[in-house]
Amino acid sequence: MYILITTTRYAVNKLRISVKTPWYPWYTQGHVGGYVVGYENLTSVTVRGAGHLVPRYQPARGLAIFSSFLEGKLPPSS
Repeated sequence: MYILITTTRYAVNKLRISVKTPWYPWYTQGHVGGYVVGYENLTSVTVRGAGHLVPRYQPARGLAIFSSFLEGKLPPSS
């Protein structure tokens, strides 16, 4: 699902939920794949250079996020 990051941040601020994992860049294949911030029951992950078609425009980054999700982990920070 494609959601503007500014809209996401606005909505999360309105929910008044605590940050559990501070904002950080995540990496895949030695490059910044996007950014992550974790809240109480929500994780926001962006994919750099993908728009709303992650599998089409950034398949390696999409796979990295999907794999992390299936493993119950956040995307890699290095």
